[in-house]
Amino acid sequence: MRQSVDTATRTRPRKAAVAVPARAATLQQRLDEAMQQLRRRATKATLDGMARYAIPCDHAIGVAMKDIQAVAKAIGHDHELALALWATGVYEGRTLAAYVDDPARVTAAQMDRWCRDFDNWAIVDTVCFVLFDRSPHAWGKVVQWSGRRDELGKRAAFALLASLALHGRLEDGNAVEGLDLIERAASDGRNFVIKGASWALRSIGRRNAGLHAKAIALARDLAASEVASERWLGKDTLRDLLKTAVVQKVAKPGRKK
Repeated sequence: MRQSVDTATRTRPRKAAVAVPARAATLQQRLDEAMQQLRRRATKATLDGMARYAIPCDHAIGVAMKDIQAVAKAIGHDHELALALWATGVYEGRTLAAYVDDPARVTAAQMDRWCRDFDNWAIVDTVCFVLFDRSPHAWGKVVQWSGRRDELGKRAAFALLASLALHGRLEDGNAVEGLDLIERAASDGRNFVIKGASWALRSIGRRNAGLHAKAIALARDLAASEVASERWLGKDTLRDLLKTAVVQKVAKPGRKK
């Protein structure tokens, strides 16, 4: 009798196991575990290599991006944890924060706080590329931050503009306005600003044939300028947007805007 009951039980569809939600742990426990996972993956070679890319090492532990992404995948979205990770000030902790935060819960005030905290170009680009560009506040921050005086805050405007364009989240009307913002910033010769502007201009120019033509026209005007930074921006953009592969790609019928 016992055996028959066991057999019958085994033949019934099993209920799916209920996963214990990560939120069962306290925020401090989740933070400690996340940082421990990062430290386990840290290497001196990675830390030493950051200097070659102008990433300050004084607040870094040396974790490769692929390993940060692996930790983020295991964690999933956790807005409170993201805020706590950012507060550590550790480069890899802040990078992980960008991956685990929930774009729907990112506020305009949070974006401004993090923008003020930016201390290197890599964290600027990562946060804009994987998190901020999915926020409904993104375009407003492009416009707002383009007027910032600090180099990295201003770069954030153009890194975010480039990210919106590359991910198909930029309306053509906003893209045209973005070209005006780029033109106004073209005389700012600071390294991270002008390179961010170039990234944005090239990204807009790759969206479709109409924007490609507008970006090319702006780039040609800039390339003829007597101002060194404007001239560099124009020539850098033309080298990219006049490539045969790029021209053919934007000319394809039905090219997604």
